[in-house]
Amino acid sequence: MPQTCFNTASIKNLDTSDQLTLLRLGSLLLKIGLTFTAADTFGLSLTSSVVYLGLLLEISYVVITFSGRDFISRFKHNFFILLLIDTLFWIAWLYFTGGATNAFISLLLLPIAISAVVLPQWAPWSLTLLSSLAYSLMIFSGSDPHTMHHDMDMNSHYLGMWFNFLISALVLTTSMSYIAKRMLKQEVELSYMREAQLRQERLLALGTVSAQMAHQLATPLATLRLLVDEAVEDSHASPKAIHEMDSAMQRCEQSLNSLRMATESIREQRQNLLTISELINTLRQQVLLLMPEVTLALIDDEQARTKMTITADASLMPALLALVENAGRASLTHIGEAKVVLSAFLLADSQQLCISVKDFGTGISKEMQQQLGQQLIKSQHGMGMALLLSNASFEKLGGKLFLASADEGGTEAKVYLPLAQVSN
Repeated sequence: MPQTCFNTASIKNLDTSDQLTLLRLGSLLLKIGLTFTAADTFGLSLTSSVVYLGLLLEISYVVITFSGRDFISRFKHNFFILLLIDTLFWIAWLYFTGGATNAFISLLLLPIAISAVVLPQWAPWSLTLLSSLAYSLMIFSGSDPHTMHHDMDMNSHYLGMWFNFLISALVLTTSMSYIAKRMLKQEVELSYMREAQLRQERLLALGTVSAQMAHQLATPLATLRLLVDEAVEDSHASPKAIHEMDSAMQRCEQSLNSLRMATESIREQRQNLLTISELINTLRQQVLLLMPEVTLALIDDEQARTKMTITADASLMPALLALVENAGRASLTHIGEAKVVLSAFLLADSQQLCISVKDFGTGISKEMQQQLGQQLIKSQHGMGMALLLSNASFEKLGGKLFLASADEGGTEAKVYLPLAQVSN
C-alpha cells in the first residue's frame, strides 16, 4: 500500500509538472506576441531594450524546465520555486512594458491561482505578497513617466486598479486555498473509503473460507468424538492422554458452536447491551475455559463496571479473545510464561471504554504497528489474520484497535469502544 501511494503521488506530480510547463510556454508565447506584434494596439511601452534580454532569458528558462520536468516532479517544493521565478519574469516584463499602465497587469494573479491549488497555504500568500509589493512599487514610484498621466482622474483610476488587484489577489488566495483544501479532504476520504471497501472484501472472502472450513471440520470432529468415547471405555488407554484429547475436543466443539451462533447473529444483525462487568466476567471465564495456560492479570474500574454499558454482538468476544491469545503466545515465547495484563477503564474526556491487552514479548516495530489490523502481513508468526478480523469486529461496533509499545516492554493493544449509555 505505501508503495502504491508513492507511485500515485509521483504520477500526480508529473502531470502537474507537465501542465505547468504548458502554461509557462503559453505565457512566453503571449509575451512574445504582445511585444512584437501588438505593442501599439494595447499601448505597451517598449522604450528599454532590457525587455528583449528578459525574453531571451525566459526562453532559456522554459527550455530548461521542459527538459528537467521529470526531476522537478519528484520534489513538490520545486513547484513553488518555479512559480516564484514565473512571477519574477511577469513582474520584469510588466515593468519594462508600461508598469502599472500595462493592461495585462492582472496576469500576475495566474501564478497565485496555480500555487493555491497545488501547494500549501503559505505558497499563494507568499506570491500574493510579492506581486502586491511589486504592483505597489510600480504605482507609487511611477515606473514609466512617459506614459503615466499625472492628472487627478488618471491617478484615481490607477489607484482603483491597484486596490482592485489587491482585493482580487486576497479573494483568489483565500477562496482557492479553501477549495483546494476541501478537494484534498474529499480525496483523502475517498481514498479511505476505497481502502475500507477493499478491506471489507478481503474480510468477506476470509469469512466465506472460515465458514466452509468449519462446515468441513464438523464431520471429522464428530468421528474423533466417537473415538475419544471408545478410548474412555478402553481400560488400557492412558487417563492423561484421554483427558487431554477430551479437553481439546471440547474446545474445538465449543469453537464450532460459537462460530455457528456468531454466524446466525451476524446474519440477523442482532446486537445487545452489555455492562462492563458482564463483559469482563465473560472474557475472564472464556480465557479460563479456552486458554487455561494463560495467566491473566485483570485491572479494571470497579465503580464503572455496573454503571456503564456498551453495544455488543457475537463477534466482540472472539475478537477480544484473539488479542489475549496473541499476547499470551508472545509472552510465552519471550519469558517462558503466558502472562497477559488486561485493563478496562473509562476515558475521562470522552464516552469511551478502553480495553488494554498487554504482553511481555519482544515487541513489534512501529511500521508493523501501523499495518497490523489493517491488512494481511506475512511474518514468521503468521499473517496477522486474527488482528485483521478483530479490528473489523471493533470497527463494526464503532470502535478502533491501536497497537503500541508497552512501557515495560512488549506490545499493548488498546481497544476503544463507545459507551451505549451513561446511568446516573
